[in-house]
Amino acid sequence: MEIIIGRKREQKLLGEYCESNRAEFVAVYGRRRVGKTFLVKHYFQERFAFYMTGIFEGSLADQLANFTARLSVHSGSPQSMPKNWFDAFAMLQAYLESCEGDHPLVVFIDELPWLDTPNSRFVKALELFWNTWGSTCARLKFIVCGSATTWMLSKLLGDRGGLHNRVTRRMYLRSFTLAETEAYLKSNGFVYSRQQVIDTYMVLGGIPFYLSMLRPSLGVEQNVDELFFAEDAPLRDEYGFLFRSLFKDASKYVRVVELLAKHGQGLTKPEIVKALKVTDNGTFSEVLDNLVSCDFLRRYTAFGKKERDMMYQLVDPYTLFYVRFVKDAGHADHHRWTNMMLQGSQNAWKGYAFEQVCLRHIDQIKQGLGISGVLTGVCSWYCPKQKPTTESEGHKGGQIDLIIDRVDGIINLCEMKYGTRPYAMTAAYAKEMDDRRELFRLKTKTPKALHITLVSPHGLAQNAHASTIQSQITADDLFREA
Repeated sequence: MEIIIGRKREQKLLGEYCESNRAEFVAVYGRRRVGKTFLVKHYFQERFAFYMTGIFEGSLADQLANFTARLSVHSGSPQSMPKNWFDAFAMLQAYLESCEGDHPLVVFIDELPWLDTPNSRFVKALELFWNTWGSTCARLKFIVCGSATTWMLSKLLGDRGGLHNRVTRRMYLRSFTLAETEAYLKSNGFVYSRQQVIDTYMVLGGIPFYLSMLRPSLGVEQNVDELFFAEDAPLRDEYGFLFRSLFKDASKYVRVVELLAKHGQGLTKPEIVKALKVTDNGTFSEVLDNLVSCDFLRRYTAFGKKERDMMYQLVDPYTLFYVRFVKDAGHADHHRWTNMMLQGSQNAWKGYAFEQVCLRHIDQIKQGLGISGVLTGVCSWYCPKQKPTTESEGHKGGQIDLIIDRVDGIINLCEMKYGTRPYAMTAAYAKEMDDRRELFRLKTKTPKALHITLVSPHGLAQNAHASTIQSQITADDLFREA
């Protein structure tokens, strides 16, 4: 059996839940392909009192037939098919009550949202099962998974009816970090440098299923061609199904994602509403909230701005790569990525994609700076260009994508630079950073010390202009375990 890479915190929590002296209703959720099912099945080594998984777009009859087959297997005797979910949960209760001993009764229902077919009254039946019996059985450890985030958040975790506050534990499973990605690749026979792991992460993110499709015998560019551009490329069609499986009314989510893919810095909610010509209401707010909850979007406040000026930025590596390079590429060039590398036309994207990798590893950057225990705020800053007037000299504006504002009187202004060798500071760029720092001080009126921090895979080349940088973060820092 495969070992579980990373997920140390999640494994520890599952152990604690299983050993508790009360009934547990555990909801594990997260985006498609992130490894929810793998984690639960492999942690418990598939030793479940009962296990089933929902059928995508299956009918009520399909789901009940599947339930019956699984209950027959676990109980060791043939079961008749229930008429509805109320009967099904009554059958499950009767079976669990017949299980002797004092060991935990681990019940695992995977893809729970898919069981909630139209007019099935599944949620009402689940409420009755948990409220009348499940919550009273201290041996019961009821674990559910779901990729359909809108369902998990609104009907289970955010329910205002009979399931309100009934989930005793919630576990959101995020994508792998760089360190976990490196460990996963090594366990599968890859001999990739950290530069190559970063390059892979910039395309696929830390999604275990996508990483499992890579071939150890191929380099990064060749693997990308195989996954996205070759004939029958497996990740070319993933994009559409990804959003359909996660969200109801997937087209609303895709429109937001594809709009933000064109605006690297991000947009405010009013700007998104205006661009998409939609109504700013609770439904649209839910779309943005769900995209943030699934780590597709980053929601952040610019330095000195208020919450109403919150920005939304697309940060999911796979989605960014797909919209930028795959969506409208056609099928003509099966070696598109390798050819683009030779032409140097990836350079602008690499800079932006590396920034998103850094923004996913803020904890590691703080560790590298030695400030893990220091209270900080993380934000960005943008100042538009200002033309000279009779009252002002004007300036060319500036943007800083990562600011770490510390309570110890220091602000780190982070410059994130992708590179395959140590970054060599030029006189022109050193002056540009000094100017940007002083513009930031002028506009924000902060009394704190401003440290310029370089975040680059191979660090800073030592030359006459290196002193512009007060601190640096390298790939080794980004690969720290959080």
